[in-house]
Amino acid sequence: RRMQTSNVLVSGLRGLGLEVAKNLVLGGVKSVTLHDPHPAGWADLASQFYLREEDVGQNRAEATLPRLAELNSYVAVSSTREPLSPELLAPFQVVVLTNSPLEEQLWVGDFCHSRGIKLVVADTRGLFGQLFCDFGEELVVTDPTGEPPLSAMVSMVTQGCPGEVTCLDEARHGFESGDFVSFREVEGMEELNHCGPVQIRVLGPYTFSIGDTSGYGAYVRGGIVTQVKMPKHIRFKRLREALQEPQLVVTDWGKAERPLQLHWGWQGLHQFCQQHGRAPRPRHQGDAAQLVALTRQLAPSISLDEEVLRELAFQATGHLAPLNAFIGGLAAQEVMKAVSGKFTPVTQWLYFDALECLPEQDRLLAPMGTHHCCPQRNSRYDGQIAVFGADLQTKLGNQKYFVVGAGAIGCELLKNFAMMGLACGPEGSVTVTDMDTIEKSNLNRQFLFRPWDVTKLKAERAAAAVLEMNPALRISSRPDRVGPDTERVYDDDFFEALDGVANALDNVDARLYMDRRCVYYRKPLLESGTLGTKGNVQVVIPFLSESYSSSQDPPEKAIPICTLKNFPNAIEHTLQWARDEFEGLFKQPAENVNQYLTDPKFLERTLRLAGTQPLEVLEGLQRSLITHRPHGWGDCVAWACRHWHHQYSNNIRQLLHNFPPGQKTNSGTLFWSGPKRCPHPLVFDPDNPLHLDYVMAAANLFAQSYGIPGSRDRVGVAQLLREVKVPPFTPRAGVRIHVSDQELQSSAPTLDDGRLEELKASLPSPEDLPGFRMFPIEFEKDDDTNFHMDFIVAASNLRAENYDIPPADRHKSKLIAGKIIPAIATTTAAVVGLATLELYKLVQGHRQLSSYKNSFLNLALPFVGCSEPLACPKNKYYDIEWTLWDRFEVQGLQPDGQEMTLRQFLAYFKVTRG
Repeated sequence: RRMQTSNVLVSGLRGLGLEVAKNLVLGGVKSVTLHDPHPAGWADLASQFYLREEDVGQNRAEATLPRLAELNSYVAVSSTREPLSPELLAPFQVVVLTNSPLEEQLWVGDFCHSRGIKLVVADTRGLFGQLFCDFGEELVVTDPTGEPPLSAMVSMVTQGCPGEVTCLDEARHGFESGDFVSFREVEGMEELNHCGPVQIRVLGPYTFSIGDTSGYGAYVRGGIVTQVKMPKHIRFKRLREALQEPQLVVTDWGKAERPLQLHWGWQGLHQFCQQHGRAPRPRHQGDAAQLVALTRQLAPSISLDEEVLRELAFQATGHLAPLNAFIGGLAAQEVMKAVSGKFTPVTQWLYFDALECLPEQDRLLAPMGTHHCCPQRNSRYDGQIAVFGADLQTKLGNQKYFVVGAGAIGCELLKNFAMMGLACGPEGSVTVTDMDTIEKSNLNRQFLFRPWDVTKLKAERAAAAVLEMNPALRISSRPDRVGPDTERVYDDDFFEALDGVANALDNVDARLYMDRRCVYYRKPLLESGTLGTKGNVQVVIPFLSESYSSSQDPPEKAIPICTLKNFPNAIEHTLQWARDEFEGLFKQPAENVNQYLTDPKFLERTLRLAGTQPLEVLEGLQRSLITHRPHGWGDCVAWACRHWHHQYSNNIRQLLHNFPPGQKTNSGTLFWSGPKRCPHPLVFDPDNPLHLDYVMAAANLFAQSYGIPGSRDRVGVAQLLREVKVPPFTPRAGVRIHVSDQELQSSAPTLDDGRLEELKASLPSPEDLPGFRMFPIEFEKDDDTNFHMDFIVAASNLRAENYDIPPADRHKSKLIAGKIIPAIATTTAAVVGLATLELYKLVQGHRQLSSYKNSFLNLALPFVGCSEPLACPKNKYYDIEWTLWDRFEVQGLQPDGQEMTLRQFLAYFKVTRG
């Protein structure tokens, strides 16, 4: 909400400033004002992705504004070319300066600090980046990490000073000393439920102390302890002070001394620009020597790395789209922290360099005056040529790349490719594939798409959008899912012609598949992903590094089946139960019916299934085709009502019949204690909005699965419900309910063959149902009119009410049930910026593993870490060393044109391979 009331000024609309503005508009601040008094030049086209050739000569801010405003109609975007002044700055909550001279930064910094205006300064020079934050005398951070609060179940609290808390040993509590926690549902020591947040000291993975509990009542049972995020107060120095006493964030511990070098080198660069009215010229040794001398005067006590400072001078006129994307993503996230108080800000300087992108053998390109390798051509790529030279630009233009996915990461990749000039030469090509269509929910992060693109193919619209950014880009789009089914499309000829692959995927299976294809064809792979504020980049280099598949994250911890079925204790459990209900009611039965009707061998295969599955499938068919088959809307309402009673009343009553509230275990402890919450049955009330929500959603989905028209008439449905006869329920003896998954797995279910034959005989033959079919429903979380999320929310919250678990609103339910961690434009931009920096190395053919960087970041902390990729493991076959990239290659076609026979094949290995 605070972001939606914040006005931000972004000054400097070259590539970096535009990246910041783009991310802020997508992020949803109240307004963004673009400030830039300068006209656009040809060199701006390489980094200013919203400029077109016809915009050259026009004011940069004004030319950019219309396309930037299209990103988010809720954000007011305006422009100004007025000179910066106190009067211009006063109305803003945050000011962002990009590519700004130091003298301007200083007076703006003084003014902003004195007026409580937050300031972000960002700059990029070739492969170097700088970021500075001043958020005033005191910034209150309400959520330093963005992680959900930890929670644990209490098994014991002692009376003492300090009191010690023991948690159930199902999982480690995860707290740290100094954390604050609160308690609820503690029985006996009720004082804990009413006291404020308590600071703790961790004693072990399941224990911690909380202060004096000697005057509290004796602990009896139960309790949930939850981490409380306490406000954090941070003081910032104004820019003038921070220049002399810098606090520095380290992004690569392999060069931990680099930030201090760049801090003083950047001041030397500003002084050079002030003296000469220009930046140092590309590869000009005299200009570089002057910058080194100026820096030495500013920092006489610092041991300077002159090679790094010379590179800073050589690249001072360089502008690279990948680095602008990275620093622009970080800077925009810092603006959002400043206005929202969420996440820990950068305190206060962050410097970054990617000098590993320079040529390995001759890092210092030919200096100016001998053979000038960085000619300024008055072209859109001048900023890139100033860093790498003209030869690399030609190589980039002739690259052939495959981009898999056109979502958030895919959009950023394609934009960077277009700005870099990748595949813009006569032999270049980019192929992008994505089988998805654009949804409205994509628009807040997949910035190549606009509202009028909704329902169109992502790959097609993304290709069209980047072609507008750079008409020279040779790009084609396809709507295919990568996998074994499309290997006739992406065949040997396709992969062998590629120079590399860039993944922009959202699931592990597709990533693993593409990784296998890259290993098979020995192609480099750029792999990147995001998870909220977290992101990672992995570069896979043939014959040098391990592949993506070589190491995998541990699997997600699954919720035990018995917890889901009978003993939930958290809203996540009831939401997963509701998702399983959706599949079991509206998808799987319909699929089974359709297979039964169309596949003559379906029953035969079903009877060979393990355990009780044959019985479950046949009973489901009987329900779908006979006992529960509806013939009209009224039948669907009646089914929904009876199913409500089955799940929220009858099953709970049966559970309590098996395990009464006061029952004790063999050890003498109460059965309903610890993680087991004692439930209570619900009483149906058609006037209860939640009960009616459930029936409306369930009845409509049930009707849809049979092709019966539904209804949104709540009054009419409530009237129908009053006429539904629900049979009385009496708990049965002898019903076995498993208490743990171990007990469930150790039980040996037996099949009643007589019951199976009875069920088979009761089913109508497919011939008796000509033309009948059902309609399986695929869960779709993003359509608010299809009743899918209505069912999930109602089903979950009713079960939560059974077990006295706090309910979840629709938004939270959607995030958990859809397994959504919101994608953030800032993280995506930063991650893809790092990924495309690795592309420079691949195109040049770097052969030293130390030249490459895998990256990990969490913008919430903030943390950026870069490390060398792991080498591919080496194995031995007799005296031959081999890795995953090696293989036996046999020429199957003989010189005479004949195919090699099996005998010749075996002889080849006996003779050639020993």
